[in-house]
Amino acid sequence: MEFEHGPNAADRKELAPLLKLVLELGPLVLFFFANARGEALAERFPLLASIGDPIFLATAVFMVAISASLIVSYALTRRLPVMPVVSGVVVLVFGALTLWLHDELFIKLKPTIVNVLFGTVLLGGLFFGKSLLGYVFDSVFRLDDEGWRKLTFRWGVFFFFLALVNEVVWRSFSTDFWVSFKVFGVMPITIAFTLSQLPLIQRHTLDGERDAGGKDPRQ
Repeated sequence: MEFEHGPNAADRKELAPLLKLVLELGPLVLFFFANARGEALAERFPLLASIGDPIFLATAVFMVAISASLIVSYALTRRLPVMPVVSGVVVLVFGALTLWLHDELFIKLKPTIVNVLFGTVLLGGLFFGKSLLGYVFDSVFRLDDEGWRKLTFRWGVFFFFLALVNEVVWRSFSTDFWVSFKVFGVMPITIAFTLSQLPLIQRHTLDGERDAGGKDPRQ
């Protein structure tokens, strides 16, 4: 599995790290802000009051923000990584159901659905002998076979862990707490998990000579 994940990885355009962070976290931050300040926004802009409670306004803002994020990302790089696209599609579908049926259950289920989906893809891929982590994260890491298998397995399990945590939080706490946890809970947990994988990545990273002429196991 000695290859660089992603098509034409050496030639593709990359976003500046800060801009990439803004595009990825911006919609979530706006979701939190719209929920926290929903009542004040509705008072200032009466038209927004027709949307309903703050969580519904936040959902609408989230849908617009994530769509804008994907459009900007594609305009700058002419490609869309798998994970943001899948997450965006689920946000739009479940967000639309939330607003249409006026039921916040659907937007709360979105993280569970996305995490179970990615966890299933990663662990299912391993079952069939494929390490699909590079597709999910649009990765440019160069790892050996064992490294990709271990990293894919760990991320697959972690996605199911996030799905379980989301279910526990939204079922056990208030909507405001759930929204806050999405920003101030899930993100730090994910960053901590990612950092904890750096030793594995370093141990299994291929140098330039070993990487030359590697085959793509996805074929």
